[in-house]
Amino acid sequence: MLTSATESEFTGARKRAHVFIEHRHIQGLIITLILINAALLGLETWPDAMAVAGGLILAVDKIILAIFVIEIALRLYVHRLAFWRDPWSLFDFAVVAIALIPSSGQLAVLRALRVLRVMRLLTMVPSMRRVVGALLAAIPGLGSIALVLLVVYYVFAVVATNLFAADYPEWFGHLGRSLYTLFQIMTLESWSMGIARPVMESFPYAWIFFVPFILVATFTMLNLFIAIIVNAMQSYTESEQKETVAAVEYAREHIEEDMHAEIRVMREEIRELKTLLLQRVLPQNGGL
Repeated sequence: MLTSATESEFTGARKRAHVFIEHRHIQGLIITLILINAALLGLETWPDAMAVAGGLILAVDKIILAIFVIEIALRLYVHRLAFWRDPWSLFDFAVVAIALIPSSGQLAVLRALRVLRVMRLLTMVPSMRRVVGALLAAIPGLGSIALVLLVVYYVFAVVATNLFAADYPEWFGHLGRSLYTLFQIMTLESWSMGIARPVMESFPYAWIFFVPFILVATFTMLNLFIAIIVNAMQSYTESEQKETVAAVEYAREHIEEDMHAEIRVMREEIRELKTLLLQRVLPQNGGL
C-alpha cells in the first residue's frame, strides 16, 4: 500500500477508488482471500480432496485470482506512475502476474509459483511488512558478517583437511567435504557423537580444533547475526515513527493554517456585516 500519496492528489473517480481500496474492510477482505487461497493451494496437492471437490477448488481459486487482478487494476488506476515506484506494489503485481501466465509445456514450472500469492500477506499486514523491511535493511551488515564467517570457514576447512583427510576421507577428504562437515558442526547437528568423538579416537586432542570452531562460528557469529537484525528492526521502527510524527505535524500545521484562514474570513465577513449595519442604522438615526 502506497503511503506517500494523499487524498488531495486524487480527484473524482480516482479519489472514490482510493477510498474504496484503502478501506479497512476491503483490506481485511483481501487478507481473508489470501488465507483462503493459501488453503486452496494446499488442498490442490491432496489427491483425495481434488477427487471429491476438485472442480469447486479450482473455480474458487480462479474467482479469488480475478478479485486480485481487479484490486491490482484499481491500484494502478489510482496511483498510476507512483504504483511502479513502490517496491511492495511491484511485488504484488509480479505475484499476481505469474498466476496469469499459462502453465503448460515449458512453463509448467510456473504453476508451482502460484503459491507465491500467499506471500502477499507480507505486503498487506503492516507488522509483517515491517519485519521484511528491517531484514532488507540488515542485508549490508549481514553481508559483512557473512564474509567474516566465510574467511573463518575457509581457514578451519583447510586445517581440517590437512589434519583429518587421511583417516576420515568421507568427512574431510577434500576442501568441499570439510566445508560441508564444518557446516554440520556449526548447526550442532550430531557434531559431538557423530563427528567429534569418532575423530578424537584417532586424534585425542582434536577437541582443540572443534571447540574453538564452535565458539567462533556458532555462538559468536550467530549472536552477531541476531544483533544486526535486532538493530535493523529498531532503526526501521524508529524511522517509521519519525515519518508518522512528521506526517502528523504536517497535517496539524495545515489544519492550523486552514483554521486561521477561516477565522480571518469570518472576521472579514463580520466586519463587512458591521459596516452594512452601521450604514443602515446611522441614516435612520439622523432622520430622527
